[in-house]
Amino acid sequence: MPNTKTVHVPHLGGIEAAYQMPQPYDSSKPTLVLVNSFTTSSELYRSQYANKDLTNALNLISIELLGHGQTRTKSENFTYWDTAIMNLQVLDALKITGKIFVLGTSQGGWITVRMALLAPDKIAGIIPLGTSLDNENPRTVSLGCWDGPGLLKDSISGWTTEDKTADFEPAEEYSDFLIDIGFGKEVDKETRQYWRDTIKANYQGDEGRRRIRMAAINLAERDGLHSRLSDVRCPVLWLHGTDDAVYSVANAEEEIKLFVNSPDARLQVVEGGKHFLSFSHPKDVDAALIKMAQQYGK
Repeated sequence: MPNTKTVHVPHLGGIEAAYQMPQPYDSSKPTLVLVNSFTTSSELYRSQYANKDLTNALNLISIELLGHGQTRTKSENFTYWDTAIMNLQVLDALKITGKIFVLGTSQGGWITVRMALLAPDKIAGIIPLGTSLDNENPRTVSLGCWDGPGLLKDSISGWTTEDKTADFEPAEEYSDFLIDIGFGKEVDKETRQYWRDTIKANYQGDEGRRRIRMAAINLAERDGLHSRLSDVRCPVLWLHGTDDAVYSVANAEEEIKLFVNSPDARLQVVEGGKHFLSFSHPKDVDAALIKMAQQYGK
C-alpha cells in the first residue's frame, strides 16, 4: 500500500491530492515541499525521509503531481500550472505556514518556479534538481539535452485511443527507459524492480492509461518559462549532476543566469550525479537543503 494520505482541494472542480509526510508537522520549523519526477511518485524521496538531520531541520511534505501516484481528479486534461495551484492549495488545506521551500526533480523543477511565481509571498526559496526551464526545443538539444518529444512520441500515440483499455499497464520497456535515464543504467536490481512494480501499479486500466498519457503530453508539449524567470524574487539553488542523461549542465549554466531578480541564484554542479540527483547523491542534496534552511528559513 502507498505511504500517502489524501486531502481534498477545490482546483479543477475537485482534486484528491496525495501527499507523504515522514514526520508530523511542526510549525516551529521551515517546510520543504518535494515534487517528484515524471511517472515516479513521492517514494522518490525515501532517502530524504530517512535522514534525521534533514527531518530535524525541516518539515518534509512530498505532494504527488496531477497524473502521478495516488493524486486523482475527474478532469482528464491538466497542466503543470494546475499542479502548482494544487500544491499551494494543499499547503493551505493542511495549514502549513511559515517559511516554505520547494524542491523538484526534473519536471518538479519547473513546478518549483511556477509555485514561486504564483505565490511569491509564500515561497521562501526553490531548489530545482536536474531540470530545464525552457520548453523542449532545438536549443536545449544542441546543449546536450534529450529530445523529449521525439522520445515520447510513440508512447503518447500508443496511449491515445477511444477504446476502453481495462487491461492497460505500462510496458516493462517503458519502465526500464525511465529507470535508465533517471536512476542510471547501472542501478541495482532491487531499485529497478521496485520502480518497475511501482510504475505498473500506479497506471492500471483505462484510468491509468489516461493519466500517464496526459503526464507525457504535459512533459513533451509544456510551455517554457524563460520570460517569466525575472519575476522570481526568492533564492534559487539549482543542483545538477554531471551524469544527468536528460538535461545538461551546459543548459543549467545558461538558465541560472535568467534569475536576474533573485537575491541569490546559484548553480551547484554535483560530480557523477544522475538525473534523479536526490537518489544518486542524497548526501550532497541533503547537505545543501540544510544549509539553505539555515540561511533563509529563519
